[in-house]
Amino acid sequence: MFTAAQLRAARVLLGIDQRQLAEMSGLSVPTIQRMEASETMVRGNVDSLVKLIAAFDAAGIEMIDEGAASTAQGRGVRLKNPAVKIIPGARA
Repeated sequence: MFTAAQLRAARVLLGIDQRQLAEMSGLSVPTIQRMEASETMVRGNVDSLVKLIAAFDAAGIEMIDEGAASTAQGRGVRLKNPAVKIIPGARA
């Protein structure tokens, strides 16, 4: 599971807006908006969460869970492969 802050950070890291994330994940813009507006952990049905995680994974984003290997030992996001260049609006 990941937080709304991680979701927003991942989107910003890719340099995309909510509409582009909706297109990448096959979700609606209102669904993305609701997820980003969550207080802490992102809430949504399992299918939507799986689509979102798959879209981030395909774009090269790794969600870092609490206590996972990272220098700060906190939650976060990072590019799995820093050499990957994301072109907004491009489809894989």
